[in-house]
Amino acid sequence: MRTLLLLGILFFALKQNERRQVCIVAFYNLENFYDTVDNPLVNDDDFTPRGVKHYDTRIYRDKVNKLASVISLIGTDVVPEGSVLLGVAEIENDTVLNDLVHHPLLQPRHYRIIHFDSRDARGVDVALLYNPKYFVPEEAEKLFVQIPGNSKEAFYTRDILYVKGLLNGELIHIYVNHWPSRRGGEERSAPARDAAAAVCKKHADSILQKNTRAKLIIMGDLNDDPDSRSVTRILRARGDQQKLGPGDLFNPWLEPYLKGIGTLANRDSWGLFDQIILSPAWLPGHTGADSGLLYRHATIFARDFMKEDRGRYKGYPMRTWDGNTYRGGYSDHFPTFVTLEHIIRD
Repeated sequence: MRTLLLLGILFFALKQNERRQVCIVAFYNLENFYDTVDNPLVNDDDFTPRGVKHYDTRIYRDKVNKLASVISLIGTDVVPEGSVLLGVAEIENDTVLNDLVHHPLLQPRHYRIIHFDSRDARGVDVALLYNPKYFVPEEAEKLFVQIPGNSKEAFYTRDILYVKGLLNGELIHIYVNHWPSRRGGEERSAPARDAAAAVCKKHADSILQKNTRAKLIIMGDLNDDPDSRSVTRILRARGDQQKLGPGDLFNPWLEPYLKGIGTLANRDSWGLFDQIILSPAWLPGHTGADSGLLYRHATIFARDFMKEDRGRYKGYPMRTWDGNTYRGGYSDHFPTFVTLEHIIRD
């Protein structure tokens, strides 16, 4: 009995000497986050006061409020600081992002923005918001995606954002994606998403070939599911940590997707387009990964207030628009996040 008591005291002492660093990395498709000003260089006419949606300052401010209310809560049940890194898609420009990060709910985090304009026909881009207390960027560039002929009506799509920097002092590489949509048909448009996957994979491989222990995060609205060809065969993202081979990436979203869980819904079917995929170095025991931040959990953030609460679409994400009518929701996608943890023993 005395031996057990001593062991219990020792275990308690070890726990007392442990500190945990926890970081939340998230992604959120903000669904048509435009300002109200007509940009003659892109197709944003619908999102102006004179457009068919009658998109005015009142609606815009409500949209900012709704998005800020969601972002302010992502991951806070894990760690009070919420998301340290947040990739976003379907944003028109840095104007809307500045309005968002200066909202009273988000301003205390002092988010900074990394964004490049792309030549997407709709005028929407991707961006990365980061908390400078935890992340220090060192390099950023946009990766151009060439769409194959006859796969899409539009010639240009969103560029992929690549960012390299220090997360809690640890070098990481981030890719923020918004691959071409399925508009025009899933099969016909698939080569366009394959092309985006190939651009991302080629750049990621160039880093991993130099350092197999490099920590990469590939996030975004892929417009494909975890079992789609672009993800499994081109990006080579697998759902089983124990079966990763050379050049493979880990996709924590395959298992929930196969159980019917998703981030967006269409015609009574759930899809899981919003994914955060990791290189093996984030996984304990892989490529010598046993220190620094390591992967713990993957979560779809879907609070009740973000969901339709009645009718045929009950449980679906409460979207901003119902056709050209302002629905007053948040987004037609749920955000996702991964929890990274570093246990420090003093």
